[in-house]
Amino acid sequence: MTHVKKFMIIVGARPNFIKGAPLLQEIAKYQNIKPVLVHTGQHYDYKMSQIFFQELAIPQPDYNLGVGSASHATQTAKIMLALEPVMLEEKPDLVIVVGDVNSTLAGALTAVKLQIPVAHIEAGLRSFDMAMPEEINRRLTDHLSDFLFVSEDIGVKNLSREGIVRNKIYLVGDILIDALQNEKRKVKNGKVKNTKILSKFKLEPKSYAVLTLHRPANVDNPKTLKKLLKIFAIIQKRVPIIFPVHPRTQKKLPPDTGLTCLAPLGYPDFLSLISQAKFVLTDSGGLQTETTFLKIPCLTLRETTEKPLTVEQGTNILCGQNQKKIIQEVDKILNNPLKIIQSPKLWNGKTAQRIVKILNY
Repeated sequence: MTHVKKFMIIVGARPNFIKGAPLLQEIAKYQNIKPVLVHTGQHYDYKMSQIFFQELAIPQPDYNLGVGSASHATQTAKIMLALEPVMLEEKPDLVIVVGDVNSTLAGALTAVKLQIPVAHIEAGLRSFDMAMPEEINRRLTDHLSDFLFVSEDIGVKNLSREGIVRNKIYLVGDILIDALQNEKRKVKNGKVKNTKILSKFKLEPKSYAVLTLHRPANVDNPKTLKKLLKIFAIIQKRVPIIFPVHPRTQKKLPPDTGLTCLAPLGYPDFLSLISQAKFVLTDSGGLQTETTFLKIPCLTLRETTEKPLTVEQGTNILCGQNQKKIIQEVDKILNNPLKIIQSPKLWNGKTAQRIVKILNY
């Protein structure tokens, strides 16, 4: 009789849901693997959580821990306290964590304490900025993990420099591309179909920019946020800015930004919006990858990135909070169309397939 392996997949925030969807779809093809999906509840409102389960056809979680918002230390601790009894009851053969959010670190640390092997998807990425909570989470998770699934060559080098043995490291590509490829049935000539987001807001393709902003370094300091809003006001005179606002950013914004502010969007609507934008302004890691895949210029409002491949491809420019640099790059984009680029190797939508094949040893 074939032994059925139990894989516990831990998700908790918007990026986890998007990247977890192709993984769960691939696991479903294996009769000898039983997935146990745990939603920590790190992101919990409808527009940041439930809508992704519906749109991406993710099964309802076997467990929803409902931890909610808190400081980084408190939230991580609450997730661990809630996870331990679940792991003790389920006794999984493997725990899979994705990305770099607090749920990622909490899942890995809880599993290791219980002597359960850990697989980390999106391992090896480094911004080298320890002021970012995500950098702390990804570094610690990597050093706790038994399987490190890396999205790009630099990740292998980063892990090797940190002393992680080579036989734990697997270069498999970026699982976010799998999610994008799964939406490709709605994509034609760079446009995402079956969504009415542009007509809803009376937008013409390539006539607007998209902004996302949620990093503490950009939104938590009122002076920094005011400086960025001033820059966006200058850009707005050249091209309209559409701003889907993250809940944590909403709490920090003044009543009138002068921008077109939207509630958080579901994945198809968001892809439709960015795929037809003239350019994107962001401090998100995932959006740097998405814009590179969609061949949309991206101005990253950070000094560092954990996704250097996007910079090498020429789609992503690191601008920080430098007004002169940002305005200069906007002018370049408006005056010079982006040259067509080839997608990086392994960006073929088969990352989940590679991962599950390795784990099903």
